[in-house]
Parts: sequence; C-alpha cells; structure tokens
Amino acid sequence: MKRKISFTLNGHTVQTEIDTNLTLLALLRDQLGLKGTKEGCGMGDCGACTVLLNGMTVNSCIFPAMEVEGKTVVTIEGVADKEGNLHPLQKAFVEHGAIQCGYCTPGMVLSAKALLDENPHPTEEEIRKGIAGNLCRCTGYVQIVEAIKAAVHD
Repeated sequence: MKRKISFTLNGHTVQTEIDTNLTLLALLRDQLGLKGTKEGCGMGDCGACTVLLNGMTVNSCIFPAMEVEGKTVVTIEGVADKEGNLHPLQKAFVEHGAIQCGYCTPGMVLSAKALLDENPHPTEEEIRKGIAGNLCRCTGYVQIVEAIKAAVHD
C-alpha cells in the first residue's frame, strides 16, 4: 500500500509517495539518495542510523517513514550551513581525530547536536550519556568526547 507524505528534510519541503511499511532509513537512503545516514545493526541498537526528528534523536532503521508526515528531519547532510561550511561539531570531530573509520560519525554528530541544542554546556558525564546510544566500532570514544567538549567552547 502506498501513501503520500510531506515533511521538511534538511530545510526543504519534501513530498513523496512511499510504501506504508518503509523505514525512515530506507526512505532517506534508497528513495531520496541521502547516503550519509548509515545502517549498522538494523535493529535500533547501534545508533549509526541516528537522525533528528523535530530536534530529537531517532533510530531511522526502525522508525516508520509514515511517521515523519508534517515533521522536520535533519540528517548529517543538513548539519553544515547553507554555504557548505561545517558545523562546529563536524569541525571538532575532524580536528580531534574523532573520525576513525567514519561509520558511526553521522549518528554521533547528530546525537551530539541534539545534546548541545538542549544543553549548550554539558559536563563530560552528560556528553557520555548523550552519545550512549551510539556505538563506535573503533573504540574512539575518548576522541569523540574530546571533540564534543571542544565544540562546546567554540
């Protein structure tokens, strides 16, 4: 069964027709061509597929695409500004070596962004809690936490 949906994606209105059983991840990657959001586990456990929905993190691999109707979605492609300048978090990830294999990076950046949007000056403990739903295969947590801390001061 197909259904038309309309939502805001990275600042742009999107109107599309989808299968009612489609996940948000499949919509973003396969139908809309945004490959920055990754699938890791496919069960909502690893956080590689994290995107922001109305400012809150969601695991897009298990989130029904139909549920974005009328809402705002931000993917890693929508974090940089309109001129293409990296967000302070993205810059900090690069500068602090928080990007190792890079697979977890989009989800980590979006989880960190949601945290900083809600709490602009988190403690290290709050940062660690804020990214707890995101797994890093390379065990780069020290660099990731350092990058987020650095972005707080920029």
